[in-house]
Amino acid sequence: MMDISILTSSIEHPVNAYLDKWAEKNKNHQISIVHSKKELISGDILFLISCSDIISKLERGRFKKTLVVHASDLPHGRGWSPHVWEIINGATDITLSLLEAEDKVDTGDIWKKISVPIPKTTLFDEINELIFDSELALMDFAIENYNTIEPIKQPDIDSVFWPKRSPKDSVININKPIVEQFDLIRVCDPKRFPAYFYKDGVRFNITIEKNNE
Repeated sequence: MMDISILTSSIEHPVNAYLDKWAEKNKNHQISIVHSKKELISGDILFLISCSDIISKLERGRFKKTLVVHASDLPHGRGWSPHVWEIINGATDITLSLLEAEDKVDTGDIWKKISVPIPKTTLFDEINELIFDSELALMDFAIENYNTIEPIKQPDIDSVFWPKRSPKDSVININKPIVEQFDLIRVCDPKRFPAYFYKDGVRFNITIEKNNE
């Protein structure tokens, strides 16, 4: 049995439902899911999943391994919400990286990568399911290979660093065709950070769904 902690910064993040199911499936381990680093104690593995907190070397030292699941093909795409930025820029597949946490964001040694196809018609919830299921697979890999893994160092090169997204990044330009902005609309969280536009001083939120008839 392993003592595992999972830190995800927001209790409202959609990944939480997936983490709860993963914890239920792995009852043979002691698993704690927390939303603040103040709640962290110690253990074998600390997973940082959709985590915006910076975990210091001292804090990481309370765990045998601190691992990050990051949605980009590192060293390319360090920073925040990389899969969202990449889909907006036309990506049709996303590489997830399992890596060791370090002081410098997203620079740790790589344990494993998984490539996830993202069809052009997938919407927010569908994208999440594809990404989150693969994140859980990487967590399974970490547990199974904990004692035998030989991590690979990242190349020491400059790379794209994605900034933290803010509500203004979900603004739609009503003077441009929808087809040019469809990727932006479909990656916006319809509950927390919906796509929106202003018309005559009034804000209008946008949500989309498939008609499967």
